[in-house]
Amino acid sequence: MTAHDIVVVGGGCVGCSVARSLASKSDLDVAVVEKEHHLAAHQSGRNSGVLHPGFNYEPGSLKARFATEGTRRMKEYAAEHGVPIEDFGVLVVARNDREEAHLETMQERATENGVGTELLYEPDAIAEHEPHATGQAALYAPGAASIDSQQYVYSLARDLADRGVDLYTGTRVDDVRRDLDGFRLDTTSGELRAGYVVNAAGLHADHVAAEFGVGEGLQVVPFRGEYYEVVPERRHLCETMIYPTPDPDLPFLGVHFTRRTDGKVIVGPNAVLAFGREAYGNTDVNPRELAETLGYRGFRRLMADPKILKVGWDELNRSYRKGKFVEAARRLVPGAEADDFTRSYAGIRAQLVSEDGDLVKDPLFEHAGDSTHVLNAVSPGLTCSLPFGDHLSDAVLENLDR
Repeated sequence: MTAHDIVVVGGGCVGCSVARSLASKSDLDVAVVEKEHHLAAHQSGRNSGVLHPGFNYEPGSLKARFATEGTRRMKEYAAEHGVPIEDFGVLVVARNDREEAHLETMQERATENGVGTELLYEPDAIAEHEPHATGQAALYAPGAASIDSQQYVYSLARDLADRGVDLYTGTRVDDVRRDLDGFRLDTTSGELRAGYVVNAAGLHADHVAAEFGVGEGLQVVPFRGEYYEVVPERRHLCETMIYPTPDPDLPFLGVHFTRRTDGKVIVGPNAVLAFGREAYGNTDVNPRELAETLGYRGFRRLMADPKILKVGWDELNRSYRKGKFVEAARRLVPGAEADDFTRSYAGIRAQLVSEDGDLVKDPLFEHAGDSTHVLNAVSPGLTCSLPFGDHLSDAVLENLDR
């Protein structure tokens, strides 16, 4: 049996970041437990890899602060550690007067958050950035970037090794028991002892939290985001990143174009209910987890909202009907054709939903005795991971001192 002062459950970008920060700020013996044999197998590696510089978040919020600081720090980190990154910038396109008005609101928020943007009102100005994009107006944010998220997480893992942090991969936590000296974690690799536990388990964070009596009235609802890839000979349709104007009432960005650090152009994601927390294919089903979602009162209340129900139906259509997906993409780039797209990968967002049916939109963590639980590391979790990790480590160390 191996003992550690702190065990972090979950080796994604948030788990590795908080462990890295804890090891840097203290002499505590820190370990990270990851159930997969490879890192970044879920949310941290199955995403668009975009760094969002905070132009669309409520000024003064943690999300705005973390996104703005996180973009800057991630760029510095990538340069220092040789993680692939490209400063592409992003073009957010409006197609009507209502969306144009929201762009102006976004620019006001960006200014308050210290993020540079430019409003473009002429087609020629839009075409200077993206020749194949169309709209009646656009917001250009040069600070957005594309990073290789998997290589970033592996770089964090190397930082952990340099700081003496033990990393257990292929190690799933099956049970947690309290004793006089802390906790006993029954894992697939044997028993671990921990004086303190940090839960950063992502898609399964609410299940881990429940072992500690935390998170009552909250549940993770998995939403799958599917991506298409633009065929190589048509990648010129997107030179950087092209986004639609987001709906302020929804946490999902909508289908958009992203050029990655490897030169590929991906399109997506949609946002459809996943039939399991790791059900990446649209025919994959985990009956127990699907029943858990459908039986959750918060989910039923969420789907009782006519707007959410309509969005859900539209997203489901995009999952099973390529033509609907292409239709959404053509709103940004009208010259795109169905043959330009081929199916690529999918990711699943761990969206926390309250019992009242509300989508929790901000980062959320709770303490429970000698444990801290990251219940919601909502998008842009990758962008926010370094400052969020520092914020969490400060909270953990403060809670330890009580």
